[in-house]
Amino acid sequence: MASELGTALGRQELSALVTTEPAATRLPQVLDEVTRRSDAQIQPYGMRVVDVRLKLLNFPEKNKVSVFSRMKSERERQARKYRSEGAEEAAKIRAEAERDQKVILSEAYMRAEKLKGEGDAQAIKIYADAYGQDPRFYKFLRTLESYQKFMDEKTTLILPATSELLRYLNEGQGPPGAAPASRPAAASSVTSKSALQKSAAPGREDP
Repeated sequence: MASELGTALGRQELSALVTTEPAATRLPQVLDEVTRRSDAQIQPYGMRVVDVRLKLLNFPEKNKVSVFSRMKSERERQARKYRSEGAEEAAKIRAEAERDQKVILSEAYMRAEKLKGEGDAQAIKIYADAYGQDPRFYKFLRTLESYQKFMDEKTTLILPATSELLRYLNEGQGPPGAAPASRPAAASSVTSKSALQKSAAPGREDP
């Protein structure tokens, strides 16, 4: 029986006999094989081998170093395998996240551009309607808006006497159609954003 056991164990890899994963061990199958072979050999003598069990699994002292070295190598191989699989899975997750990010940003950009286009179209329609109703007032309003975009309360603006904006401010008239005052002879004027706002609301007086 000892020879059968030694032969059966010798045909197996160490990782199949000593492992932390119960599903990976082949020790039960090896013992079953030894039981069958031993029983077949001893039956002619009127005896039966019912079961074979191991009380202790150990190695000779002279073989322990090489055995433990093989065990260490096997564990390192498995560790490298798990690290490789983990790195592969991490790369896959990052790729999927980057792809989803691009899709989300693309959809958000398309929606923003759509809303911007709709807003621009609405603004153009409003301006077109205003121009159709009163072209002179439309021109007056656009002139004020253009200056408001680059002026603040600290801005000093020097304009020629022929400037439309200067004419609106110095003549004291609001939108076209109001009664004009006398045109000043000055060739320049100083104004600010607050003056533009007052000009856009004719009839308002400072307290």
